[in-house]
Amino acid sequence: MTTFEALGLSPKLLKALEKTVMRVPTPIQAQAIPAIMAGKDLLGLAQTGTGKTAAFGLPLLHRLLDIGHPPGPKNVRALILVPTRELANQIREHLEIFTKGTAIKVVMVVGGASINKQSQALVRGADVLVATPGRLQDLIDRGDVSLEKCGYLVLDEADHMLDMGFIHALRRIAKHIPLRRQTLMFSATMPKDIDEIAATYLRDPVKVQVAPPGKPAEKVSQAVHFIPNGDKAKLLETYLKTHEGEQALVFCRTKHGSDKLAKVLGVWGFKVGAIHGNRSQGQRDRVLAEFRAEELDVLVATDVAARGIDIPTVRHVYNYDMPNVPENYVHRIGRTARAGANGSSISFCAPAEMGELQAIEKILKKVIPVIGGAPWAADVVAAAPRPGQNRGQRAQGGGRQGQQQTKNPAKSGPKPAGRPQAPKPRAAGGGQAPKRSRTS
Repeated sequence: MTTFEALGLSPKLLKALEKTVMRVPTPIQAQAIPAIMAGKDLLGLAQTGTGKTAAFGLPLLHRLLDIGHPPGPKNVRALILVPTRELANQIREHLEIFTKGTAIKVVMVVGGASINKQSQALVRGADVLVATPGRLQDLIDRGDVSLEKCGYLVLDEADHMLDMGFIHALRRIAKHIPLRRQTLMFSATMPKDIDEIAATYLRDPVKVQVAPPGKPAEKVSQAVHFIPNGDKAKLLETYLKTHEGEQALVFCRTKHGSDKLAKVLGVWGFKVGAIHGNRSQGQRDRVLAEFRAEELDVLVATDVAARGIDIPTVRHVYNYDMPNVPENYVHRIGRTARAGANGSSISFCAPAEMGELQAIEKILKKVIPVIGGAPWAADVVAAAPRPGQNRGQRAQGGGRQGQQQTKNPAKSGPKPAGRPQAPKPRAAGGGQAPKRSRTS
């Protein structure tokens, strides 16, 4: 069995690791660390929760420890670019654990926080700068940071950066970094555009893949419950009451929907918080801190939280709204079953979301088991309003949007062939209907 000692890491880093729960390298760490320590560019493909931060952070810090002198005013030695504030904060926290007792200085710059304070933090430079693209570009434009001496570039969650439209910011930032550098890129999926980015920024990279792109965590049990939009809130309440004392993460599609659902759950007696892009960094940090401290039972979030949140106590993930980007499903459910624990994921599928479900099953290459209700009939799906066409949810559960189209299709027809069945709480929805049509 490979050990961190066998990988040749600095004694200072090994001492820091002794104070963590990390005892042996994960597969991505065991394969990536030697290549990075040897100075190779690297393309890492691994699902969320596999230990990617340590996979690039430990060898990067190992190389920086050998320099032995400060970086200089406003200079940055290593840049880690990430798509979200939450992921940036998580990486910073990990790096500060690894560098405790050393002279390595880690600085984080993200949107939603004081740019003047961040500028001040960079006055003496940084060994490692963890940044979101937009805020970093602002600081570059102000002359508050220089990347002219940056010898290391890490692109973490590169596919998510692409989804969020950061490719143009990446191109502008990369122009400020020397061509003679070591570049590391990590991604959970490998769409064509990511392949092109890798070809542009990586030189003869070592490719490390520890799990097929898009493969969800092995220990997450998955299920789908077919339910009209207007009944989702009451169904969620029923599920949450079945595992009192265990934390749940609930994903909504919109910021407004997240706030609305959190308010309703609060009225119903749950200790709940919400995070999304309209919340300030201070608000998001405060809610996440309360959730980590188990002061909250439920966290309602948009896909801003689908990556970069590592909270081992989360046992349940609910897709209140199906994600419109199928790969985001994998990242959402990856928020549970952390550090080898088990977890569950239940998706609520309204008539208008059948297409999203089919797209998810296509990338999973399997059918998600039905836990309640039944696949919506084709005529119900066709009649359901699409996003932007009055598809809003009434959180109190009074609407019967899907069932207005037909007399409760969830209570008619035989069981669908070939679909594994999970135990049914029967909180909403009905019996079974014919198996839904599949798309290729």
